[in-house]
Amino acid sequence: TDYSIILLIKGGNLSSTKTYQDLVRKTYGLVGYLILSTLQFLYPFIAMISYNIITGDTLTKVFQRIPGVGLDVLTDRHFIILLTTIIFTLPISLFRDIAKLGKVSLLSLILTIVILIIVMVRTVTFSPQVPKSENAWIFAKSNAVQAIGVMSFAFICHHNSFLIYGSLEEPTLKNWSQVTHMSVSLALVISVVFAACGYMTFTGYTEGDIFENYCRDDNLATFGRFCYGVTVILTFPLECFVTREVIANVFFHGNLSTVFHVVVTVVIIAVATGVSLMYDCLGIVLELNGVLSATPLVFIIPSACYLRLSKERWNHSDNIISCLILVLGVLVMAVGFVMTVLRPQECSHGKEMFYCPSSNVSLYNSTLPP
Repeated sequence: TDYSIILLIKGGNLSSTKTYQDLVRKTYGLVGYLILSTLQFLYPFIAMISYNIITGDTLTKVFQRIPGVGLDVLTDRHFIILLTTIIFTLPISLFRDIAKLGKVSLLSLILTIVILIIVMVRTVTFSPQVPKSENAWIFAKSNAVQAIGVMSFAFICHHNSFLIYGSLEEPTLKNWSQVTHMSVSLALVISVVFAACGYMTFTGYTEGDIFENYCRDDNLATFGRFCYGVTVILTFPLECFVTREVIANVFFHGNLSTVFHVVVTVVIIAVATGVSLMYDCLGIVLELNGVLSATPLVFIIPSACYLRLSKERWNHSDNIISCLILVLGVLVMAVGFVMTVLRPQECSHGKEMFYCPSSNVSLYNSTLPP
């Protein structure tokens, strides 16, 4: 990922372009531009679906812990998704200026740090209560390819790369490489801590949404669920901005009237919400988005563009590495999609885990349908 971001800017310099779309259009013409636009639409759109699923999963368990709420409408994931969409995500998504979401992004970052601390604390205090799964410490199994897709989904930032590159005081490849190395390394550390703490606590029982693993009566985890739910609600509009911009660029020459701005926004959110109401398993959503959208955006397209534009000899280090990244991307995309379809991740959405106190399991089984 780190190297492909650098390749993207190198390709832009070689083609004298300043956006991802312009780079692909100049390199592969209208067909390449339309393929890129489709992927750039699908990636945030599927992300919006996953955010709704997370909201429904997390906030229902938050409301269950509020005295007097009980098992009423506020603990129904469909109602929660509709409620948060109407009250929060739709109104915020209707903003035309993405700069107005600056404070929202800062709040999301703070909440992410809080969530990370909670997960780390529960690794120490809760993991002794969770039995280890069989062969818990095998490094990788055959479905590791699907995990690469999910990681691609987490690390993709290519659609913002040209904008950030242009904002540098001295936009040179050397400075860009330093910024890229530092940013990706920081993201890597945070992701590794999250992943390691989550897996050390739950091993083979780890769910696609880690907060599904904590017990309902865990107040610290409930606070974490609340922070998590708020974070994804605030992140949702950012993805909506991207999907709407893609539609505006492809069909409306980059400009949407006030009426079309509202109509397009409502249609995008309505479709994403409808899908999230019908399907509730987060893991497979992340896997499919990773292998079908993120992988080509991160690995395949930047490498393909650079190889076509490069004037270096075929055995130059940049060309060799680009070929390796391209081959890796194609393999991950093809194998990952097949394995995701044939071996989808099991989903225990809404169920109390077996290692939680038996009283909670009995209450859950006697009051909610399976």
